[in-house]
Amino acid sequence: MKTFRVWVTLSDYEYLVCVDGMNNAYWLLAELAGYFVFHSALPICIKEDSSLCSFQVPRNSMLPYSKFQKLLNAIPEVNLLHITAVK
Repeated sequence: MKTFRVWVTLSDYEYLVCVDGMNNAYWLLAELAGYFVFHSALPICIKEDSSLCSFQVPRNSMLPYSKFQKLLNAIPEVNLLHITAVK
């Protein structure tokens, strides 16, 4: 699998994970589910006229932002960009 771009933004209760490509978003969601258990109330959102997709990962004390970034950086297929995601 080729590398793909990922952005993460923080909100009050979750991380908004934006991914370049729908198949990549589904793959990453499944990959993250193998590291820890989480449930998102919202389905993957596909941006109109764009290849960007997004999903939410709930924030909690067991997964601070720095740890979540390290987890994403450890996935070879992920090119984690340190910019604000487009909403």
